[in-house]
Amino acid sequence: MRNLSSRDNPRIKLVHALANQARERRKLGQTLLDGTHLITAAIEAGVTVLEVFVSESGLNNGEILDLLERLPADVQRNLVSDALFAHFSPVETPSGILALIAIPSVSTEVARGGSIVILDAVQDPGNLGTILRTAAAAGIAAAWLTPGCAQAWSPKALRAGMGAHFHLPIAEQVDAFAALADFSGRALATGLGANARSVYETDLSGPIAWLFGAEGQGLSASLFARADGVVTIPMAAGIESLNVGAAAAICLFEQRRQSAIESPAG
Repeated sequence: MRNLSSRDNPRIKLVHALANQARERRKLGQTLLDGTHLITAAIEAGVTVLEVFVSESGLNNGEILDLLERLPADVQRNLVSDALFAHFSPVETPSGILALIAIPSVSTEVARGGSIVILDAVQDPGNLGTILRTAAAAGIAAAWLTPGCAQAWSPKALRAGMGAHFHLPIAEQVDAFAALADFSGRALATGLGANARSVYETDLSGPIAWLFGAEGQGLSASLFARADGVVTIPMAAGIESLNVGAAAAICLFEQRRQSAIESPAG
């Protein structure tokens, strides 16, 4: 195991940049996985770990030691002091291990034939990761993110996704209108309007492109106008709206519920 002891070390500078700067993650095409859960999820999904960084106290953690044993022998292992690990850790309470991976490159073509989610300027990485986790659990084929979204592969979004990133193709910087031109199904947005229908009374069979917008202003007007239909989520009187993550969960699992009714087991 290689010992790294200085903030001026190029590898330490790299990890610090990847932990804190979306620009560096995009430029290098790499990101960091924090903690044994995410790293294990990546390994089980066939993702190649390029390098790991372990704190001195992390060597006293049985889960971390077991994970190090599972890694291929050619994966570089780096040992750093607890203080240095805290310097570049993307979380307030350091986990003791970080892994460096390449960010997967995904085309929008992977979603042909299935339902997708299109996230339009969803800027909170926690909300973004939560929606990706929900989409993976609901059996969605892919997620497309417009240029205004938070970066899907940021440490915060990865933590909120809890491993969903490795089970859901994610395309970033997507031109939603160009991508929808080749989509075979319907595009549905959530919102209000004369033609809006309750999501529970809407036929959700077949491929659907679910359009979800930013936390405050919702979908852009142009993308809302592009929708083939609008669904509402019935709520108690006096409640104006739901968090975008909650709204996405209701819509995606209502579609999954209807699909289960149409195709009962056995």
